[in-house]
Amino acid sequence: MTIDEIEAFVSIARLGGFARAAEALHRSQPAISRRIEMLEEQLRTSIFERVRGGVLLTAAGRSFLPYAEAALASLKDGTEAVRGLERGEHGLVSVALVGTLASTRFAGILRQFGRRHPKVKLELRTANSQDVSDLVRRGEATLGLRYFAEPDPSLVSEVVMEEALVVASSPDHRLAGRRVREPGLLAGERWVTFPPPRRRREPFATVLEQRLHAAGIEAGEIVRIDSLTAQKRFVEAGFGIALLIASSVHEELRLGSLKLIDVPALRGGVPVTLVRRQKGYLSGAGQSLVAMIKGAGGTRSPGRRDASSARPAASAGGRGASAVPGRSAAPPRKSSPGPGGPRR
Repeated sequence: MTIDEIEAFVSIARLGGFARAAEALHRSQPAISRRIEMLEEQLRTSIFERVRGGVLLTAAGRSFLPYAEAALASLKDGTEAVRGLERGEHGLVSVALVGTLASTRFAGILRQFGRRHPKVKLELRTANSQDVSDLVRRGEATLGLRYFAEPDPSLVSEVVMEEALVVASSPDHRLAGRRVREPGLLAGERWVTFPPPRRRREPFATVLEQRLHAAGIEAGEIVRIDSLTAQKRFVEAGFGIALLIASSVHEELRLGSLKLIDVPALRGGVPVTLVRRQKGYLSGAGQSLVAMIKGAGGTRSPGRRDASSARPAASAGGRGASAVPGRSAAPPRKSSPGPGGPRR
């Protein structure tokens, strides 16, 4: 079994066809087909099922895929480890993150990292939580930032902070700027949220339904929009209300285009998790970025800080409260949240 055969297999699995894999690997299609034949001979089973318009993985192929991806990721790690000895602080650190995190303090952390390591190229990719883990698992990203824990034992998963959730509305909403202790007052409202991916589970996409159910709130309608920016624009226009990450609406609250509705029954947080490969190579610069991310998390999430600092704009004279019941707020940190306007 050769690296070329494994690489061909993984490329076909990702791209869905022999011709597309041949183009991506700059090889002829017969050469790619021969590699797969050799691999199937060694595995003594078929790993692809030929169908109209492409190929599908067989049960054996699906079983083999994560090990093949891990093998290629390990080779990439080994290559990076050797090159790291030669280039010192040069090189590449790639980060995959959920798009909604672009408006949190992570943006500031990445800017700070760039200033500390000017010779290190920082590559960023956005994806949903499951795809963030997949990118890290395959070695296409050094580090990943996603919502909730990653159960895959091949990945190290650490909660680095918690993002607070807030209910946002247009300034003209009947409950804008008010504290709503009776959840029934929100019955029949139209809510705006993310759609669940068709084949991939995005944990954050289910948070709204879980919170509404726990609070006993019956939504009049749930409108699913796959862009955070578009969600905020619809809410600003009075099309509905939304349960959003607090730091993602910091700029809109400052400008007054959105207001908060303080709903104790819906308070809570979403854990943000840092993921990396269990035995993957991490350069000195990569280790520095991990330390910066962990250090910025502390005991108080940026969501909670942003929510409390934004409350005066949402409710004149209102008294702030912890986003997560039962937790006391830690002293304010000096770092500031990143800019708004994320793209998911």
